[in-house]
Formats: sequence, structure tokens, C-alpha cells
Amino acid sequence: MMTTRPIVASLIALLATASAAKAKPPTLDRLFPPGAQRGQTVAVKATGSFDHWPVHVWSDGPAIEVKAEKEKGQLSIIVASDAKPGVHWIRLSDEEGATSLRPFLVGVLPELVESESKDQPNIALDHSRVTINGRLGKSNDVDEFSVPMKKGQLLVAAVDANRLLGSPMDAVLQVASTDGFVLAQNDDDRGFDPRLTFEVPADGTYLVRIFAFPATPDSTIGFAGGDAYIYRLTLTTGGFLDHGYPLAVARSDPGQVEAHGWNVPETAKRLAVVADGNHETASLIHPDFANTVDIRLVAHAALIEQEPSDRDHPQAIPVPSTVSGRIAPARDQDVFTFPAKKGQTLSLLVESESLGAPLDPVLRVTDAAGKTLNDVDDSGKEHDVQLAFTPPADGDYQLSIRDLHGHGGERFVYRLTIAAPDPDYTLTLKADRLTLTPDKAGTLEVAIERKNGFKSPIEVRFDGLPEGMTAPSVRSEPGKDTEKTVTLSLTATAMAAATAPSGPFRVLGRAVDGAMVERPARFAIEGLSATTDQPWLTVLKPAAPKAP
Repeated sequence: MMTTRPIVASLIALLATASAAKAKPPTLDRLFPPGAQRGQTVAVKATGSFDHWPVHVWSDGPAIEVKAEKEKGQLSIIVASDAKPGVHWIRLSDEEGATSLRPFLVGVLPELVESESKDQPNIALDHSRVTINGRLGKSNDVDEFSVPMKKGQLLVAAVDANRLLGSPMDAVLQVASTDGFVLAQNDDDRGFDPRLTFEVPADGTYLVRIFAFPATPDSTIGFAGGDAYIYRLTLTTGGFLDHGYPLAVARSDPGQVEAHGWNVPETAKRLAVVADGNHETASLIHPDFANTVDIRLVAHAALIEQEPSDRDHPQAIPVPSTVSGRIAPARDQDVFTFPAKKGQTLSLLVESESLGAPLDPVLRVTDAAGKTLNDVDDSGKEHDVQLAFTPPADGDYQLSIRDLHGHGGERFVYRLTIAAPDPDYTLTLKADRLTLTPDKAGTLEVAIERKNGFKSPIEVRFDGLPEGMTAPSVRSEPGKDTEKTVTLSLTATAMAAATAPSGPFRVLGRAVDGAMVERPARFAIEGLSATTDQPWLTVLKPAAPKAP
């Protein structure tokens, strides 16, 4: 008698094979809540598509430990008590591939998660030092929070949404009385993300309100919302940093900087700058502050603008140098003098908006007779100013910095860098994920930008790959097809693929003349202004032998 078991088993195997063939790499759109306090464990919902679950989880350091739970889309995130506050990165992967990187923010204040309720128009807080993880879940959504405060307290309210989380929202922040009168409002402070301060006029309960418009304007009439409209709202009557001053210090001797912001206690008015490896910045972290800010580390002279610095009393600065300055009071103008040689191009950079400052700088360069040679307002989309200046003759020149609208104040700070640009290059990845099929070559394209007359050949190679991979380096040659783009090739044998782990790797470039250290290639993270130098390699497992 014929049995049906072999037939059923074959059908099951065929269905499993067909299902596996249809499986796609996972995608990760967002995490909610999008952050947590140091030393806490939180349950996080990952939104995306996951044909396989549980997934593997990678984070950018041991301070963030992530585990995939049994239920699809559910993660458990453990944040170390000494985790660095700010942005951390998470990536999910399975045997088919990996997701893009998504941000997860670490804070220092107690946290709560906003939940929508038709019966409760606002959430009552029992204290005024908290970070709220929220979502404007639908059109015309407005989130309100009741905050008890005392007369004379200064409330700082700050939103992180578009700039750090990639939320497609242009948020508006308000403080109102319980009968609905708006007492303070802010739209844009750091890009599309608002921040405001409010001095409490009397004991009582006040409403903090957040709503949003689309970051990319459309035909929508009314407030915007949706699953992607996530935010973190920090409310504190304690310390909050605006900036450290000076804005740049010498890497060899960083020392201390002044803490500028709101509710700054006497014990934290000066903060030590701790250089961390080869990083270009150092973070100011102190338990009395609800946030952190960065200080630039430089290898040349780091100076502070000295008053008076006007046309009659210009401050002499060397080349190269970085100067921290402040336009205050209103209509102030800072003037510097610097030496230059004919035909030697200098790079002048004034940073302010990118530092979160409200200054809209105007940079003017004049010769010794006062003749204007360059007058620059904005560079690109930002209000920061960058200028390549080529002196017409040897001598001393003046540069001046002012606010376009004549404004000024303590927050109107800037960072001026003047230097003769060295020949250099950057490497940019066209993709941050590479999927490799056994015995078939995978390719990764790398764009090369040569700066300031850099003409040396560049050797580009993979770094940090598993054993058993064949990955020859390639060379970018000036004046040839490889000058601006090279393509790396990677192959794994079936035997190597069977044991090779998937994971992050790097692409490094080295000038053949040996004049520079190796430079990593970077990829612009989707939907955000951040970059990564750790793309992901997925090695597909060899196909199972065909059944007879």
C-alpha cells in the first residue's frame, strides 16, 4: 500500500523552500520609545518589516545592550549607568540582510512614555525634571503636559525630533496657563526643533503643549501627525547647557571651559574637557545638567576673542588658528587682522547655526587700505559661512564678523577657523550594506573627493572582514577613470560562507606616498545628518543540496 508520508514531507520541504525564497532582508523605520535614561532597562517597539524573528541586534558600543524578545518587533534595551548621554546607533539583521542604522538617545533625567487617551486631555507630571518620549500619532494631534512649578523657577523645555531622530516634523512648543492663555512659544531653535525658557510668574500648574507641521511643506491645512512623528521632550527647572565657552580648545591641553546655559549651579560653572582618543570633539557631561554639548578639539592655536576688537583695535590672530567669539551687544562687530602671502589660498570658516546659536554671521575681508575684497553671508542651506580667500599681495588683512540683522547677546557665539588648507581627500560609500552570495563577487562603490590639489594615488581596501574572504585592494589614480570612483570586489567561497559571521566592517583609504594616516570611508545615514564608518556585511549561507 502506498504511503502519503513521503509526499507530505516533500510538499512541506517545497513550501519551506518557497517561503525562504520569498524572505527579504529586515527593515527598521523607527524605535519607540526612541530613548532611555542611563542605568535603565526599557521595552522598545521596533517598527519595520521582519520576515524572520527573532533578529540579531548590533549596537555601537557595550553601553547599549539590546535583546530581541519572543514577540515580533519587541526589543529589550539595557542602558549602562555610565553610558555616554546622546545619540547611540542600533542595527537589526538576519540571515537575509540588515537594516539601516537607527538612533537611540540616552538621557540623564527620569523618563516616561506619553500614551494617547481620549478621556485625558493632558498628562499630569508630579515633578518638573523629566524627559518625555511621545508621538503625535494623527493629524491635528496636540500633546499637553501639566507641570507644577513655583514662582521664580526657570523652566527649560527642549524638543529632540527632526534633527536627531529624523522625525518629519516641524514642532511648535508652548507654555500656557490652565485656562488656555499662551505665555511662551517657540518654533525653531535648533533646526526644526524648538526650545524655550519660561520664568514662572506665580505658584501653580502650567501646561506645556507640543504640536507640529510637516518638515517638508505640503498642502496640509492643520497640525500634522503620524506614526513617524516621534519626539523627546525634556522639561527641567534644573541645569541645562546651551554651550561651553570657548567653543574650541587645544587637543594637547584642553583644560576647562565655562558652562553657559540656564540654571547653572555655582559648582558647575567651569567644566573639564576630556579628550577622547582621536575624536574631533569632546562632550561636556555633568550630573547637574539635563543635556550635553560638544567642544571642538584642534591641533593648532585655540584663541578667545578679546574686546575691544573693532576697526581701530583689531585683534591679531595667527594662521592657522581657531577663535571663539561672541557678538554682544546688538550691532557688535568683531574685527581681526591676520598675515597672508600673495597667491596662498586660505580657508575661512565661521560656524554658528550648526552649533545651535542664533547668530546669522556676515564675514567681510578687507585689505590694509580698507577696501572690501570679500563680503559673504550664507554658504549653502545653513547660515554658517565658508570662504576661500586668495590674497592679491603679501601683507596683513582684516576680517570682520557681525550679525546680518544687527542682533546680539550671550547666545550669539561663533567659531572662526582660519587656515591654509592642506591637500586632503574624503571617501564616501554609496551603500552601507553589502550582501554576499557564496562563490559570487559582491561589489561596493566608493566615491573619492580630492581637496586642495591632492594628487597622490590612494589605495582603498576592506578592513575587519571575516577569514576566508578574497578582497583585493584597489587604487585611485589622478587623471584616470579611478580618480573619483573605485569599486571594491569581495568574494567568499562556499566553505568560508558556511562559517563566516555577518557583521560590521570598514573601508579604509591610504595615500600611497604615506604622508597621511588611513582614512575611513563614511556613509550618510538615511534621513539624518549623521554618518557612519561601519557598513554591514551579510554572508548568505550556501544553498542546500538539491533533493533527488
